[in-house]
Amino acid sequence: MATIQTIKGFADLFTPRSDLYTFMEDTARRVFGAYGYRELRLPLLEHTELFQRSIGAETDVVQKEMYTFEDRKGRSLTLRPEATAGAVRAYIENSCHARESVSRFFAYGPMFRYERPQKGRMRQFHQLDCECFGTHEPQVDAEMLLMLMFFLKEIGLDNLTPELNTLGCKECRPAYQDALTAFLRRIDPQTLCEDCRRRMESSPMRVLDCKVPSCKEQTLDAPRIREHVCPECSEHFNAVLGILDKRGMPYTINPRLVRGLDYYCRTTFEIVSSSIGAQGSVAGGGRYDGLVRQLGGPDVPAVGFACGMERLALMLEEKAAGQARPRPDFYFAVLAADAADTALLAAQTLRESGLAGEMSFEYKSLKSQLRQASRTNAEYCLIMGEAELAIQSVVVKHMDSGDQATLPLLTLRDWAGIRAEQKLEKGRKGGYR
Repeated sequence: MATIQTIKGFADLFTPRSDLYTFMEDTARRVFGAYGYRELRLPLLEHTELFQRSIGAETDVVQKEMYTFEDRKGRSLTLRPEATAGAVRAYIENSCHARESVSRFFAYGPMFRYERPQKGRMRQFHQLDCECFGTHEPQVDAEMLLMLMFFLKEIGLDNLTPELNTLGCKECRPAYQDALTAFLRRIDPQTLCEDCRRRMESSPMRVLDCKVPSCKEQTLDAPRIREHVCPECSEHFNAVLGILDKRGMPYTINPRLVRGLDYYCRTTFEIVSSSIGAQGSVAGGGRYDGLVRQLGGPDVPAVGFACGMERLALMLEEKAAGQARPRPDFYFAVLAADAADTALLAAQTLRESGLAGEMSFEYKSLKSQLRQASRTNAEYCLIMGEAELAIQSVVVKHMDSGDQATLPLLTLRDWAGIRAEQKLEKGRKGGYR
């Protein structure tokens, strides 16, 4: 019988890679929580209409990339391709605006898009997501970008460049789109890719986002939206930049940055790295003031961002290459079946005291178990056989020095407590290792 394999574009995450995701999630909870963001756990499945109305019917995500199917009652459902639409739906459905003037949420988990699997982007990929509802102020945009950069620093990443642009608002964007459309019509359509020829009329700003070299060349002299925005949008964007300048944060203005989803307005941003190839964006977001109303809620402004965890993991793996991994505190070698229960309870005492390690459930020779302890890279090997069981003790051997001593089981908790304090003093923080 043929074996069943994982679906193309989906991946199993074992240690040490799964450790990266846990580390990022834990850091996100700590950092975002310091800014008042609360965790929101969203469903993986939503009604297809949610994404059609929010992301935009003309986007590649809706037209080409969504995993959409009918359930047994004929309802069209979609595995979420991004988190913002679901967060807005939850915000409206649970009347969050009636309970508080400003709502701050963060979420993380898998997203799904049917596209060619590539380095840093699978068909099932993972994102960290932050959303803030309820305020128009440019300070919120700046704070969100500062929070994002702080998070990236806390997980140990540097040499990242924020790129920013303004997309205007519903008042000034139509005039810019008209000017851009007039420019695009003067281009020979045969010099543009099929997607850009289709977007020229339906979503002209998306042409600026095209990565095809010939399309980028043809649009080098395209009108820049920052030169067409209304005074209010210009003031808003300048206020955001002013805060970043006061903070001393380097950034780049990218007039081609339009993001791939229709709901964005005013401030938009991406965090770019040159270390992961052509797909250089590791995070992105911006303001989407009209989306809550568009999906049936009140007219509430909002701003948010998402981080691609696969791309962050690639960068963390490169940074951690050659670094020593955290070693287990102990390996518990059991030499006799009669000692197994007592050893198990002793190992439990070690873990409750703050140490980490594993126990042998095969009663092999001492030589064999010491080899296994060495393979796990444990700092200590605790040994219990029939002799130790008889006097209610355990042999503690330091794997580096070879020093060993026999400890009564009654003193094991004290010994473990001292080791745990020493481990804390070493300070295992400051990025993933």
